[in-house]
Amino acid sequence: MRAIILAAGMGTRMRPLTLNTPKSLVEVNGVPMLERQIQFLQEKGINDIIIVTGYLKEKFEYLKSKYGVMLVNNEKYDIYNNLYTMHLVKEYLPNSYVIEGDVFLNNNFLLEAPETSLYFSAKKPKFQNEWILRFDADNTVQNIEVGDGEQEFILCGVSFWSEKDGLFISQKIEDAIKSKDYIELYWDDIVKENLSKLTVHIHKINANDSYEIDSLEELQQVNESLRSL
Repeated sequence: MRAIILAAGMGTRMRPLTLNTPKSLVEVNGVPMLERQIQFLQEKGINDIIIVTGYLKEKFEYLKSKYGVMLVNNEKYDIYNNLYTMHLVKEYLPNSYVIEGDVFLNNNFLLEAPETSLYFSAKKPKFQNEWILRFDADNTVQNIEVGDGEQEFILCGVSFWSEKDGLFISQKIEDAIKSKDYIELYWDDIVKENLSKLTVHIHKINANDSYEIDSLEELQQVNESLRSL
């Protein structure tokens, strides 16, 4: 089992912090978000970790000696959405966690031996333009809707992919790249379009287990929330 961390983005909404620091290396509670992810993965015995970099790629180099991770660079980080980023590491997707680099993991909810593909998800308060999971009584994900809402289970930037599903998604990613119609696609779009051919369950976590941080305002809100816990 391994993990892929997607950390290629520019983080423009977090400037000036991200003028010299990649968004995933911005500190929350005194620790870079990405380092906390690595530490939590290693706590669960997952040491095979691939980080896809792009913007300010040189800032990630220290992680190789500190944690033994592998770095893969996306030279087109400023052109395409993250489907292309995932394409660069698609061969590692089977039996792997995928974590967005801008997610602060407050608690270590990762599983040591997931039995199926999983979307880790929490109910979040009022939100806009998020990916909402629709699932049945067996917690099998049946559909994903993108929209606004409140107290719905949404994607939190952490997932796990079984050997079978990972191989299937990898091929679909390759097909999308060959079609050359992928500039605005996210890799989760591939999952969304092929849910009927996959076995994906929702793994419910608490609202304060993870925080996706896209802006300076969200960073401030998270730091305030953590101080009150």
